[in-house]
Amino acid sequence: MKKVIFVVIGLLIVASGVEGQGKYVWKEDSSAGYIYRYVTNDPLQARLYTLSNGLTVLLSANHKEPRVAVRMAVRAGSNTDPADHTGLAHYLEHLLFKGTDRFGTLDWGKEKPCLDKIDGLYEEYNAARDPAQRQRIYHRIDSVSKLASHYSIANEYDKLMADIGSQGSNAHTWVEETVYEEDIPSGGMDKFLVVQGERFRNPIFRLFHTELEAVYEEKNHGLDNDGVRMNEAMNAALFPTTNYGQQTTIGTIADLKNPSLKAIRAYYYRYYVPNNMAVIMAGDFDPDSLIRKIDQAFAYMQPKPVHGYEHGPERELTAPVVRTIYGPSADNVRIAFRTPAVNTRDAVVLDLIASIFSNDKAGLLDLNLNKQQKLQGAQAELEQYKDYGAMVFSGSPRQGQTLEQVRDLLLQQIELLKKGQFDDSLVRAIVANGKLALLEGLQKNDARVGALMEGFIQHRDTLWDRDVAQLDEQAAVGKDEIVATANNYLKDNYVLVYKRKGVDKNIVKIVKPPITPVETNAGKQSTFVKRIEAMPVGQVAPQWLDYTTGITRAKAGIADVLYVQNRESDLFHLYYRLDMGSWNSRLLPMAAQYLQYLGTAAHPTAEVSRAFYSIACNFSVNATTETTTISITGLQENFGRAVALFEDIMRHCLPDSMALVALKDRLLKSRANNKLNKQAIMQGLISYARYGAKNPFNCGLTGDELRALRPDDLTGLLHSLLDHAHAIIYYGPLSVDSFTRTIAALHPLPANWTPYPEKVRFPFAGQQSNKVLFADYEMVQAEICWVRNSGAYDVRKEAVVDLFDNYFGGNMGSVVFQTLRESKALAYSTFASYETPSRKEDPFFILAYIGCQADKLNEAVDGMNALLNDLPVSEKGFELAKTGEKKDIETERYTEDEIVFAYLGDKQKGLDFDQRKDEYAALDGLTMDDVKKFHEQQIAGKAYTYCVVASQKRIRLEDLRKRGEVRVLTLEEIFGY
Repeated sequence: MKKVIFVVIGLLIVASGVEGQGKYVWKEDSSAGYIYRYVTNDPLQARLYTLSNGLTVLLSANHKEPRVAVRMAVRAGSNTDPADHTGLAHYLEHLLFKGTDRFGTLDWGKEKPCLDKIDGLYEEYNAARDPAQRQRIYHRIDSVSKLASHYSIANEYDKLMADIGSQGSNAHTWVEETVYEEDIPSGGMDKFLVVQGERFRNPIFRLFHTELEAVYEEKNHGLDNDGVRMNEAMNAALFPTTNYGQQTTIGTIADLKNPSLKAIRAYYYRYYVPNNMAVIMAGDFDPDSLIRKIDQAFAYMQPKPVHGYEHGPERELTAPVVRTIYGPSADNVRIAFRTPAVNTRDAVVLDLIASIFSNDKAGLLDLNLNKQQKLQGAQAELEQYKDYGAMVFSGSPRQGQTLEQVRDLLLQQIELLKKGQFDDSLVRAIVANGKLALLEGLQKNDARVGALMEGFIQHRDTLWDRDVAQLDEQAAVGKDEIVATANNYLKDNYVLVYKRKGVDKNIVKIVKPPITPVETNAGKQSTFVKRIEAMPVGQVAPQWLDYTTGITRAKAGIADVLYVQNRESDLFHLYYRLDMGSWNSRLLPMAAQYLQYLGTAAHPTAEVSRAFYSIACNFSVNATTETTTISITGLQENFGRAVALFEDIMRHCLPDSMALVALKDRLLKSRANNKLNKQAIMQGLISYARYGAKNPFNCGLTGDELRALRPDDLTGLLHSLLDHAHAIIYYGPLSVDSFTRTIAALHPLPANWTPYPEKVRFPFAGQQSNKVLFADYEMVQAEICWVRNSGAYDVRKEAVVDLFDNYFGGNMGSVVFQTLRESKALAYSTFASYETPSRKEDPFFILAYIGCQADKLNEAVDGMNALLNDLPVSEKGFELAKTGEKKDIETERYTEDEIVFAYLGDKQKGLDFDQRKDEYAALDGLTMDDVKKFHEQQIAGKAYTYCVVASQKRIRLEDLRKRGEVRVLTLEEIFGY
């Protein structure tokens, strides 16, 4: 959500340590022949350039790792879609990956006439109303598209990014923005800028009808997502006259079925102009050198007048507006209030108010509802746009609780704030936690570019000084202003959206048109791509971890200490790590949850949350299947108080019968909700496929066991937990000697460790023949996973495994994505991977996935099976996969305490060294034949378990039986309760 970025910005600000007026002031400077503006005391030290053609460039240098996060932002989104072509901005985002007249094409002279003909056919298609005529026209579109594809090269952009070593090529469209995202090695910047300059010069909308199918799948995916439909209903009612509510990013079904390439092209030339765009980068670069290169890459762009979305004032809401959404997921409710524009004082105060309601620790909803378990869960957030915002409260019911009761609980908390019934110190605590967020987030390039991008979209960064000063501004907000602002906006003028379990009979999926698979011309290259690949790149040497010198070993009593000093800030991370989890004690996850609702004689429950929040510290207890990790984090100045408080809670927490009754009730409700969640159902099917009927997913406490639990069962486990062997991990500014003395005084240890309870084992299932595990779920799409346990773990195989994954199914340039989405238009999302286990005792395993329209299930399964059994060979694709793997290793850096957890992860695999060094050396010797041989030995011709989640009304079990023996699993069999 949009609020998150602004919170990050606000939190970054407080830690600058400067108080009073006039500290965040615009200044102007010049360097290397370029004028830039900056804000004093900006922790990002961002430079804001405006080039001669109006292009905005925002740069924030950060040399923590040799990579650069990039956002290419356009101030145009669904708000600016033409009314008769909703979804157009999103279409365009997809098409900006298709290339230009210089790349993405084998012969532009031959391709262009075909594409011109397709343009005209789509206009005919849009004008036609007779279904038979439209079908004939679409058949011609399909035929000409097939012909045109002989001259195109699918996904050359992604191959260019793979050659550079980019990670996570992506883009998103939202209400007011379209943003293109990359994360590149700093040494590849020259190549990258040449490609980006070309990308926006003359984009060609080729392979359109297959990409259109991907958008159809995305729309159908949204129809299966009750949260998406709630959001659309909420915005439509909250903004009844403007595009904030009347147009959705994905578009209407009617408009999606009638696209116009001419309208998309007109939109591009209207909004994709330099004075409406920004190049935003954070990472390892010299700003003086980089700005010159960016200017050269985009100097060809010519500015034009841009008319953004203009509208009159929204219609006032004078009474609650109620909407109800039906779907298969769990019930919940939202209450939304319309709020003002981003550039107002009230928006700043309302952002603070959102944190007073909900900050995960000491907000009104946190303490009065969540901590007291009066409902299943509640939260509040501010979603901020340019012209308006929305204060959104959400809640879900406990077992037997109605949505109306949840609504009333939320409204009661709103009334408390409107009456000023909240702790005055909460504002100071919110500001204090800003310093913690600064130390946590400032080193991350993604946070930097995200913050700068939001500023550009919402106000062209003209208010960056105010963004930087936001929490200082909030710190000065008094209680009277908070109360007055809340009363002004949080009236009986809200939108109330109920999400109830049921069937929405009005949902109509987009029916797939017949599509002939297009040519992808995999392995072929345009002249432009060959030229780019020949360009020199700056070399980055990999850095290997040395677990001997990089981690200091010490002792605190009988406990081993793993120590890394923080030489950059006052932040500390403290962990107690046990090799004991839910497989040792099924009560352990339950006890970890119970702890958050307990107090001690000295510190009642609510006081614990307030105390940690007031000193900007956090703690958590996370019990997985085989390990338990306790973490305490915060500012070193509060280390002693935080650790002493946690130790008191852990050792002396008092049983609370009422809290346990409420927790049991909520867990039972959560379990019921899980059975309504298709992702959880698929997770259960995969576990069933890997282990059989008795598996880690369904081995938790039964309902009867849960109901029979007593408070002492859990508090006794908590009191004695740290009597079991555990390592102490510290990352912070104290010296190792100072730390060991300090922690020995704060953290009492026994004379001898208590042995761990015996661990339960789950043997992996063998697979001699194909099987199908099916779960019935009311949905438009069908989702299928292929699962197979493979060979025993061997560190020597990691190089070929990672290379195979990158080549076969791990990204948009992979064989699986290119074939099933780009060529055959069978899915919006698909992947395949040969997964590496986290423990040496466990085998590798194969996991493949495709989500498709239910009536495409047979085609989709056939398509994936063909690839699993016969690997297409592309020497060029192989070389790109190898290059990508090597660049990932070269630019990977472990910071803060990451070396400790890398060591612990390798230790689980039986290794005492950084295995990446051997993998990096092995990559050079691997060939396409090695990958082909690996596929033949490990993937092809094997028996798989098909895990299928779909509506039995939309698919035929007879079709699944052709794949293997079908077992229809009940939810009780999947979940174990």
